[in-house]
Amino acid sequence: MDKFQIYGGARLDGEIDVYSAKNSVLALLAASILTDEQVILTDCPKIGDVYNMIKILEALGSKVVWQENSIIIDSLGVYSHEIPQSYGKEIRSSIFMLGSILARFKKAKAVFPGGCDIGLRPIDLHIKGLRELNIDVKEMGANILCDAKNARGKKIHLDFPSVGATENIMLASVLINGRTVICNAAKEPEIVCLQDMLNKMGAKVYGAGTGTIEIEGVKKLHGVEFKPIPDRILAGTYLIAAAMTKGKVYIKNCRPNDLTSLISKLNGVSCDILANDDTILVKGYEKPQSVMMIETSPYPGFPTDLQAQTLALQTISHGTSLIVENIFETRYKHVGELIKMGAEIVVKDRYAIVRGVEKLYGTQVFAHDLRGGAALVLAGLAAEGTTIVEDIHHVDRGYYKLEEDLTSLGASVKRIQS
Repeated sequence: MDKFQIYGGARLDGEIDVYSAKNSVLALLAASILTDEQVILTDCPKIGDVYNMIKILEALGSKVVWQENSIIIDSLGVYSHEIPQSYGKEIRSSIFMLGSILARFKKAKAVFPGGCDIGLRPIDLHIKGLRELNIDVKEMGANILCDAKNARGKKIHLDFPSVGATENIMLASVLINGRTVICNAAKEPEIVCLQDMLNKMGAKVYGAGTGTIEIEGVKKLHGVEFKPIPDRILAGTYLIAAAMTKGKVYIKNCRPNDLTSLISKLNGVSCDILANDDTILVKGYEKPQSVMMIETSPYPGFPTDLQAQTLALQTISHGTSLIVENIFETRYKHVGELIKMGAEIVVKDRYAIVRGVEKLYGTQVFAHDLRGGAALVLAGLAAEGTTIVEDIHHVDRGYYKLEEDLTSLGASVKRIQS
């Protein structure tokens, strides 16, 4: 597998553009099969998770082509209601296809989804929500069999504001009879983006971004050309990279309001941050201070997808920080690798206590998951000497040519192909 070779110590300096959000593109790709007309998604990243989702679409019968950075999907010939087991196990977002397939075919077969090993991530909320739509759901070993011939709109209350469950219920509801109401819905920007595209296709979805979403079922959706929102996690990763390297980075084509929780934690503590409507200017401090406490929670709280990167920043910040991971129970696999680099971290259950050190030291580390791998890359940028990050296929699932972006800012990051 490929690896990154990083020579640490360079200050990042320059401008960088943010491309469309991985987590948004995946849901929009799932939504594309709701219509037999052409769907075009512009400014999409050519990353592993997107390619895997496209493979699922093609296995269902969709025709998908790339035209520069746009994805063109023609689902007129979709014939299958089964998500292939081999693809479903590769990517957790494959479960989003369940709602779309049910809406189109009134039946579906899926496999329990895969993705990063960062915890149990059960899909019980997805299944419960579908059942409340009067969809018959059977769990048979590794498979999920669904029959939606009697589906109808209903009021659904989610026990937890799950992004995936919210999106799946939205996708399943847009073409069934009646009115569906999702209470305690996830509020993430990606939810709003999905609503915007569905409505542009002719759906009637209201309330995304709040705790209550209403869907009035319609008979048919039409094609659309749509641009997903910028990737807030990518923008946040660049922001943290600038702070860790004491650099100065101008982040363009982003949405600072989607990163309020991160900016409020770091601004004036780790770096100076100046945000406008679609840009962020970050100036790192010579001696960043620790953030006293970081606790992940559903949006608009602190995002779990930035926990690992922010923890990496705390390892070289002055003072002690407490990290609390409330979303995924095993999302500290990067900690052992950071300790190899000289970090001082103690983990107990969902809590990590980080005591900042003067410097990290380059060594060989392993990326166990997507965001943890990104954290190790950032640590390598700030470390003394050479860092080798192994198993970067995890990183490639969510970051498009990360080494080229960082090199354009003055870092020394080289991809070594095995």
